Amino acid sequence: MSTILLVLAATALAADPTVEELLNATDDVMRGESSVGVIEMHVKTARYERTMAMKSWSQGTEKTLIIIEEPAKDKGVATLKVGDNIWNYLPKVDRTMKVPSGMMSGSWMGSHFSNDDLVKENRLSEEFTWTDPTKNADNNWVITLTPQPDAAIVWGAVVVTVSDNLMPVKIEYQEEDGTLARTLAYSEVKDLGGRTVPTVMTLTPADKPEEFTKITYRELDFDADVPESMFSLQSLKR
Repeated sequence: MSTILLVLAATALAADPTVEELLNATDDVMRGESSVGVIEMHVKTARYERTMAMKSWSQGTEKTLIIIEEPAKDKGVATLKVGDNIWNYLPKVDRTMKVPSGMMSGSWMGSHFSNDDLVKENRLSEEFTWTDPTKNADNNWVITLTPQPDAAIVWGAVVVTVSDNLMPVKIEYQEEDGTLARTLAYSEVKDLGGRTVPTVMTLTPADKPEEFTKITYRELDFDADVPESMFSLQSLKR
């Protein structure tokens, strides 16, 4: 009997995911070689509350085009990201503007996400060192990450929570002094585009818990046929 128990224990231990598997599952949950998505973004701040419908096209982590379709007053406003560069197009004045480096920390489309969030391509397993994963009261894996000395990371630490079936639950971003800055929560796991993914991501600033930005994926086609021409300055004026 003791031998059988030892075998079962060893099997259970071997089944535990590695840190790299947990982190890669978080990085890759919404990524594909290419994708086309229909997205709703709801922003609530102390000054305003609004909802936007958008369509997005992407190739890997390098190229993304997002165009607002609703509300009517914002229809056609677009953002193009190629590598570390971002351009915004404003149809009312027919003007394309490149986002300067000094404004990368600024709000994207009035949300709690920054322009810098859009261009981040780092992988958690490559940019951070980590503690051994632990289990919390919900039986989810919790990993505390510390930026490597040469990594271009603005956070003092990042705490990643991942479920046993390799689904991200939340990411908590901490300041240099260890205080919580913001939380990105994943929810409403569904089958979308042939994959099981969390279809809602909600970003909440710690100092303004009544505010949030919620992104909901309505449609998502992974590995869609997206032409290279989609990611040009001309495509911003579609």
